[in-house]
Amino acid sequence: MHELDGWYVTGLAEGEGCFHVGFTLRKRLKVGIETRPSFSLSLNQKDLHLLQAVQSFFGCGGIRYSRSDRTYKYEVRSIRDLVRKILPHFERYPLQGSKKTDFEHFSNICRKVHANLHLNREHLKQIIEWAYEMNGSGARKRTKRDLLRVLGEEKG
Repeated sequence: MHELDGWYVTGLAEGEGCFHVGFTLRKRLKVGIETRPSFSLSLNQKDLHLLQAVQSFFGCGGIRYSRSDRTYKYEVRSIRDLVRKILPHFERYPLQGSKKTDFEHFSNICRKVHANLHLNREHLKQIIEWAYEMNGSGARKRTKRDLLRVLGEEKG
């Protein structure tokens, strides 16, 4: 298998990639909310070799089968790998389409999480705002209002 070109990887992400920030309620955390950024690419089994090539290209992440949409997903969840490998790639080979704005928000969020600023209520509020401006069509378990209520920013 030959090495992938950086622009090819960006093009693949433009079509099949996702920059996502998930939130989980965690009572043990001072702010009550865990922030989990991730980058993923989803492809059919016949293109599994491409995901393996992308994993090799970035030198991080994992590949798993997703029963929900019967695809294979390459996913990077490590904040260290996101900040050191994924973000620099998309800064060097920028997205050109609709995911460009999602990436800008994602990049800001990852840098805040990497600096542990997501453990501060004000920064977390900004992270939530950015995250809910991303992936317009994506479904979420919790509304932005529910998360802000946990932070004490939104009443009843």
